[in-house]
Amino acid sequence: MRPGSTGSVFVQPLRALGTRFHAAAPDHAAILKGMLTVAAFVFVGKLVSAMKEMAVAYRYGLGPEVDAYQFLYTVIGWPLGVWASVLTAVLVPLAVRLQDRQRQLARFRAELLGVVMLAGCGLAVLAWLVLHNVFRLGQSGLPPRLAGLAEAALPGLVLLLPLGMLTALQSAWMLAAGRHLNTLLDCIPTLSIAALVMALPGGGIGALVWGTVAGSALHLLSLMAAPGRRGLQGAPRLGLSSPQWRWFCQGFGIMVGGQALMSLTVVIDQFYAAGLGTGAIAMLGYANRILSLILGLAAIAVSRATLPIFAQVHAQEGQQERAQERERQRVRLRAVARLWTGILFALGLLAMLASYAASPWVVRLLYERGQFGAADTLAVAQVLRYGLPQIPFYFASMVLVSYALSARRHRLVFYSALIGCAAKIVGNLLLVPAFGVNGIALATMLVYASTGLFFWYALVLRGTGDAGAGASRGGAMDTGRA
Repeated sequence: MRPGSTGSVFVQPLRALGTRFHAAAPDHAAILKGMLTVAAFVFVGKLVSAMKEMAVAYRYGLGPEVDAYQFLYTVIGWPLGVWASVLTAVLVPLAVRLQDRQRQLARFRAELLGVVMLAGCGLAVLAWLVLHNVFRLGQSGLPPRLAGLAEAALPGLVLLLPLGMLTALQSAWMLAAGRHLNTLLDCIPTLSIAALVMALPGGGIGALVWGTVAGSALHLLSLMAAPGRRGLQGAPRLGLSSPQWRWFCQGFGIMVGGQALMSLTVVIDQFYAAGLGTGAIAMLGYANRILSLILGLAAIAVSRATLPIFAQVHAQEGQQERAQERERQRVRLRAVARLWTGILFALGLLAMLASYAASPWVVRLLYERGQFGAADTLAVAQVLRYGLPQIPFYFASMVLVSYALSARRHRLVFYSALIGCAAKIVGNLLLVPAFGVNGIALATMLVYASTGLFFWYALVLRGTGDAGAGASRGGAMDTGRA
């Protein structure tokens, strides 16, 4: 063996890795800057959310008002969650590709606003009719007292549908423009709920309902009045004459199906918990809200930081004339996605271990006061610990989802939703009989483990996320195939 040959075995790969990192350094820097900015805003929002949870636990404990509110809010929030996720996934890449065609973008923006206003009002009327009859006929699966409370909350909470759809639209446009202030403004609804709950000690479920509605309205107004919105504001326009509707609807349709399936897992959990007796929905809700403090910090920061960057790289790829240059962009993007997937998975493992040790203390700090006692703390902490294994898979999958969406691989997202929904149903069937409400929390780990492994195989190992990403040049908006 020649002298120095052993060292070269290690030096050469390190040099190659360094070369690849420096080639992608602008992307890494942009992702890191965006992630830190969004994470700071999300952290502030999560502190406000923690204050709200403390106020709700103080006033209601594991009372029936929390069960009824959580059940109805989850059902009504399901289409809003689908809408917000799909809108961001489809609208941000579209806006990036149209950034040099402002007249077309303004026309599409005005027409989209008109459609959203009409759809929001129509959806609110439809939701009231359907849910009113479900409660009146006793088909909700809730005990009679909880069903009565939920029916009383229905007229107020259906207002969230038009307000939430408009809020998601304004937020998506700000994200597409590279502005992250919308993330900070997300805390307004939770602040409103906390304020009203504490101001009305005998307000019953009405304090939760109208605090939520008022917060949603204030959130929308704050987005419309936010600084730096020049070019994002405009009057609504009725019609579908913009040529961008065809591309938008192609991506939107399949994404709605996928996101509806994935978010349906939350609704499924509510019905499973409803069958476990009074307090089960509240326990699951309290545990999930602590989990959301962790998951939301990563999910919002990662998705809002990576999606615009990935979309810009794909837009640059589409402008390349030479196949060799397009392939170089694909390799560059895949390396960035692979690196950040590994980083986020490792951070998820650390967060899981730390959260497991701190779970009882966190639950006690946030909730144990007023109507929420020590026994409630132990029960919620146990549910929380069963939900923690999902964290590393969730963190890593956020990067891969952004990678797929930036390449317009909407079918991959749809297939992952099918896999995730099936995993949740199977997990609940197997685990709930043995573990009760803890089984519901544990089954969520199967959702993100299965979808994360699917994305890793399809996008990183096989590289199907790159196929066709640059197939359309000059900004054409065709939808790729998986």
